[in-house]
Amino acid sequence: MSVLTTYSDLFLKAFGTTIQLFLFSAVGSLVLGTLLAMLRVSPVPVFRAAGATYVTLVRNTPLTLVFFFFAFAYPLLKIVRLDPFQGAVVALALYTSAFICEVVRSGINTVPVGQAEASRALGLTFGQMLFSVVLPQAMRSVVPPLVSTLIALLKNTTIAAGFSVSDAGSISYVLADEGANMLVGLSWVAFFFVVLVIPLTLVQRALEKRWSVAR
Repeated sequence: MSVLTTYSDLFLKAFGTTIQLFLFSAVGSLVLGTLLAMLRVSPVPVFRAAGATYVTLVRNTPLTLVFFFFAFAYPLLKIVRLDPFQGAVVALALYTSAFICEVVRSGINTVPVGQAEASRALGLTFGQMLFSVVLPQAMRSVVPPLVSTLIALLKNTTIAAGFSVSDAGSISYVLADEGANMLVGLSWVAFFFVVLVIPLTLVQRALEKRWSVAR
């Protein structure tokens, strides 16, 4: 307990940064992942190929390499300047969106084909059909894998500590420099990650319960 009380400011600041990283990158990955899933099921071959290429490349690239790109290669392009925190958000969002895409696409595939045919018969466009008919049904079936992907994203935020972001992953570096008890310190880090995961699990269960009744 002494480690936690002695370094309480460090834990609060680090986990505050971790929560911000998670929230921003989660929103970005959900939006981009959904758009990628739309490309994957698009009737236009070029869009399908573009979506498949992105997902294949990103899913097979280690997240650390994505961070390396935004930390060292991206600044050389001189497009838009990103500080370490912004670069970490973009890296996490781009990486996680590939997995979100596959989760959403699997949900879209569970919707009966007759739903799409009926939508086209009513004169709905492809976009209207997806947003009004297919996606609302698809999201109900992908809650567990979607939450699992977000939990993985939360844990992946620790990689940002190696790229000048003072999040929960950087706590071990500070404790090591201060000569503190690493075992106790890292145990507290693990405990707080469990605490952060609990709300996501509760949201998952609530949505599953609500939507199972709706079905």
